Amino acid sequence: MWEYTDKLKDHFFNPRNVGEVEDPDGVGEVGSMACGDALKLTFKLDENGIIRDAKFKTFGCASAIATSSVLTEMIKGKTLDEAAKVTNRDIANHLGGLPDQKMHCSVMGREALEAAIENYRGGGKKKHELEGRVVCNCFGVTENEIDRVVRENDLTTVEDVTNYCKAGGGCGGCRGEIEKIIEKIQGDKIKQILTATPRRAGKLTNIRKIHLIQQTINEQIRPALRAHGGNIELIDVEGDKVIVAFRGMCAQCMLAEYTMKDVVEAKLREFVSDGLFVEEDKESAQQPHNHRG
Repeated sequence: MWEYTDKLKDHFFNPRNVGEVEDPDGVGEVGSMACGDALKLTFKLDENGIIRDAKFKTFGCASAIATSSVLTEMIKGKTLDEAAKVTNRDIANHLGGLPDQKMHCSVMGREALEAAIENYRGGGKKKHELEGRVVCNCFGVTENEIDRVVRENDLTTVEDVTNYCKAGGGCGGCRGEIEKIIEKIQGDKIKQILTATPRRAGKLTNIRKIHLIQQTINEQIRPALRAHGGNIELIDVEGDKVIVAFRGMCAQCMLAEYTMKDVVEAKLREFVSDGLFVEEDKESAQQPHNHRG
């Protein structure tokens, strides 16, 4: 069960500025109901270029409503340049924090604000469009969007990225690409994390455990499987349980059970922790593996 702050619950049960501003100067629409979250933000400027009024309509969860509500309060009384400096972290902080799994709601608020400002500065004719190559097809998230949330929020895992922009939260086919984007941006930091925690160094934090597991798969396990036409994908980590799916020849191999215990599990115990055990996600292995997000 997620923990919500009193301020978040107040904005959910008593949302401010619901609706649409009449004859708005700026309109920003992001998300889609098909993906589970959508937000429309409108604002009106006074004669001095100050945001006099701001309203929202949203389709989403309690966090989506609360973040949209508090955002309208935050930008009232600001110039557009001042409002443009509002980050998703600012929105979350104004609510006293958000559950990690709901941080994408604050990102949606920031994107709607940017789209509305862009709409105003384009004379009301410019429609907000995604920039960059789409990495996650399930949720329509681009490489640029992933790059931005990683940089602005100092993210280091695919799970973090999913929490902040949903990318990787659908079929999972884009997780490898997300990992590459993270590594390109955060490579030095990830190395520092791994260096700071010697392998098999007792109790590990979740983030360090996941990084060590992924590193061991990449360096110790995957090369051996690829040599025989197979591959392996890390699906999830639940405590000491590591869930994987075999790909290629390994998915059909009669010795898959042996490979899982005597190769995968043995290597993870050697390089990460003695307490790890591996389970195969056979349902995932049976599905056609593609590169959609």
